[in-house]
This record gives sequence, C-alpha cells and structure tokens, in this order.
Amino acid sequence: MTMATGLVDAPLVAKAKRLGFVQQAWAHRSDYLYVLPAIVVMLIVIAYPIYYTVELSFFTTPPSLQLRDKEFVGIDNYTLILSSDVFWRVTANTFIWTLASTAFAFILGLGSALALNQEFIGRGVLRAILIIPWVISAVAASYIWKWIYHSDFGLIGAVLVGLGLTNRPPNLIDSVGTVLPSLIVVNVWREFPFAMIMLTAGLQTVPDQLLRAAKVDGASAWQRFWHVTFPHLQGVSTVTILLLAVSNFNSFIIPWIMTGGGPSNASHIWITHIYELAFGRQRWGIASAYSVLLFLILMTLGYFYVRALTRGEKREGVA
Repeated sequence: MTMATGLVDAPLVAKAKRLGFVQQAWAHRSDYLYVLPAIVVMLIVIAYPIYYTVELSFFTTPPSLQLRDKEFVGIDNYTLILSSDVFWRVTANTFIWTLASTAFAFILGLGSALALNQEFIGRGVLRAILIIPWVISAVAASYIWKWIYHSDFGLIGAVLVGLGLTNRPPNLIDSVGTVLPSLIVVNVWREFPFAMIMLTAGLQTVPDQLLRAAKVDGASAWQRFWHVTFPHLQGVSTVTILLLAVSNFNSFIIPWIMTGGGPSNASHIWITHIYELAFGRQRWGIASAYSVLLFLILMTLGYFYVRALTRGEKREGVA
C-alpha cells in the first residue's frame, strides 16, 4: 500500500517541486532585472560571436567575395582542415609550444617559489626583479627579444662570437630547426613569474608544525618537500598548470611579433594561423572552422579548470 501510494504521489511531488521553483523565481523577479543588462551584454559580445563563428564555419568565403556572398559547403571546411598537412604541422607546433611552455614555466616558477620562501637578505628585492618579465608589456618584450636574437646585431650572437664559440652569429629565429625552441624560451621567461606568485601563495598554506615535525623525525629536505609540502600544493599546482595551458594555447603576441609564423610555418601555432587565414588571406570560413576546433579544446581545458576549483572548495569545506 505504501509502495503504491509512493508511486502515485511521485508525479505530484515532482509537480509540487516545479511549482515551488517557479514561485520562488517569481518572488525574486526583481533581482533578475538587476542582472538583465549584464546578461544582454554577454549575449551580444559572447553568445552571438560564438554562434556566428560556428555558422560561418559551414560556408566558403573566397577572397574576391564579400561575406554576404558566402556559399554553404557543409563540413567541407572541416574536412579540408583535417586533410591538410599544414594543419597537422601547426597542431604539432601548438602542442609542443603549449606543453613545453607550461612545463618549463611551472618548473622554473616552483623552483623560484621554493628558493624565495626561505629567509635571506635581499629576498624582497629579488622577488621584485623576478616579477619584471611578467609585468612588462608582451609587445615590448617581444621586440626586445627579437633584437637579442637578431642574427647580425643580436646580443646572443655577439657574445658567442666574442667568446670564440662560433665564427658567425646563429640564426635562432630565422632557422626552421631553432625558431620554435627560441620562442618557447621567451615565453617561459615571461610566464614563470606568474607560476612563482601562485606557488608562493600556496607555500604559505603549508603548516610549519608539520615541517618541523618531519625534520625532527629525520626526514631529508627532499622527503619534507615530497611528503609534506607538495601535497599542500596540489590544488594550486593544478590551477596554475591549467591557467598556463589556456594562456599558452591562446598566446599570440610573442610568436606573431617575433616571427609572424615563419620561416615556412615553423613557428605558426593555431591562434596565429587563424589570424593569418582570416585577416591575411580573407578565408573566413576556414578560419572559423579552425576557431571552432580551438574553442572546443579550450572548453575542455575550462571544464578541468572548473573541476579543479570546485574540488579545492569541497576539500576546504570538509576541512
């Protein structure tokens, strides 16, 4: 009898819950009016461009035609992209750029944070100096490093020649084999202070009592780091790595200003290739298809970023 009553009452309970939600929403209707302007702005500047980019990815737009003369081609743009050798080369460059920049920036930032977490004279001055690459303009940094790498007048070439290590300055950003590693060095130099700041904040959460207890128990410096410090850095490390990865995937200024994607597409990554296709060749359909693929990858990274944040909040709530 109870089971039958429960089965009969289930739809009524669900309906009551829906009515309760509607009544609650109606009771707070004035609150929605306050956020309505922000919602409208978001729809205009975010939702509509995403929709139009997805729509445009199914059309072809020859350079000689205007956008109003676009022709529907279905998934031909995606098929053309995935069957292109340039796409796979640019994709390989993008993943090498993202993974290498993220890994080295994180490792260098972690080492700097651990070193600066110690008490010594001049620590504040050294912190300020190490933050400089992150706070200066990316455009200015790109032009500075472009001159440092210059094959004729660059500082690196002059030092190598002066030390007798080479007869002529190397072509670091003019050679297919060295251009991408050279750009990664610049990107790591500029990004590691961000990782250092994030991890320095994380180190402040490590209980001194645990470190002292581990030291009294005879744990080495490495054991104290691995078993005490690093577990407390897992949350901030995950967030830092994901933020660095998203930033590197979207990185445009350094590769575009320093090389423009050359030589021979050796330094093109997705974002610079999309820019060249759209504004250099006016191939809006192909560029839109590239953008949709990039958007899906960034949404995936964003999903893991949100999961990392919510997991950290749950851990703090349990603690």
